[in-house]
This record gives sequence, C-alpha cells and structure tokens, in this order.
Amino acid sequence: MIRVLFVCLGNICRSPMAEAVFRDLVKKKNLQHIIEIDSAGTGNYHIGKSPHKGTLHILEQNSISSEGMKARQVKEEDLGNFDYIIGMDAENIGNLHRLARYNKTGYIGRLLDFVPQGKVDDVPDPYFTGNFEEVYDLVKEGCARLLDEIILKDLKKEEIQ
Repeated sequence: MIRVLFVCLGNICRSPMAEAVFRDLVKKKNLQHIIEIDSAGTGNYHIGKSPHKGTLHILEQNSISSEGMKARQVKEEDLGNFDYIIGMDAENIGNLHRLARYNKTGYIGRLLDFVPQGKVDDVPDPYFTGNFEEVYDLVKEGCARLLDEIILKDLKKEEIQ
C-alpha cells in the first residue's frame, strides 16, 4: 500500500482539494486498492470543519467528490506512516521538517516539484487570494504528475493490472 498525505496550513482549501483530485485520479486508474490518500493541516485553526465553500464549489463543478472530508492537524506519527507527504508551499514544507526533526519520514516535498518547468513553485492559498480556479488547475496538474511518478517508481506492473 502506498500512502499519500497532502498538507496545507488549515486543511480546508488546498490540501483537501488535492486529496479529492488525487483520489479521483486514482479511482479512474483503478488503483484505490493500492494507494491510500489523506490530507491534513499544519495549523489547528479548522479541525473538524468541512472544506472551504470555494473548494467544495470547484470540486462540484468538476464532478469530484468531497464526501466525508473534515479538517485535521498533521501529527508527528503521520510523517512516518505516509510514503509521500506533499506540502502545498515552502512554509508548509518547513513546518513539516520541524515536526519531523530527525525522525524517519516518508518523502517530504512540494506538490509543484512534480511539475517540471512550472511557472510557480508554491500553490497559492485561495483562502487569502480567492482564486480557487487557479489553485484547482495547479493541483490538478501536480496530482497527475505525482500519480505518474508513483506508478513509475513504486507500483509493480501486476499491481496495476
């Protein structure tokens, strides 16, 4: 089982959007029995809340389910339990490395690191910008590239078929 955790600040905009988009891509490739997906925030601002209405709206527009999603804060043990810990921006990556200290963790990196020659490095926070469409486009491309990477590096051919 490959475990992927998407992380942003509050876990109501970017990381739940990435979780939902990635889950949709994984389902379309019939890999949901091999890849487990979750999201969390580095902050504790919105624990237990549903995704932001802007995230819910853009997911609904694109026929992507957000069923059952509730914000939670990333825990130290998450860092050792997930193979890929994918932050939305440099600040989140820094927070994740501080939380990890010297403990063994899965891969920690930014979502847009998987987009070669991308125009930006960080997924901007639509909580502040209001631009959920831009964030969706970045998340969609980053998630597609991440899934390609996981398929290429981590999955055996017989698992995919």
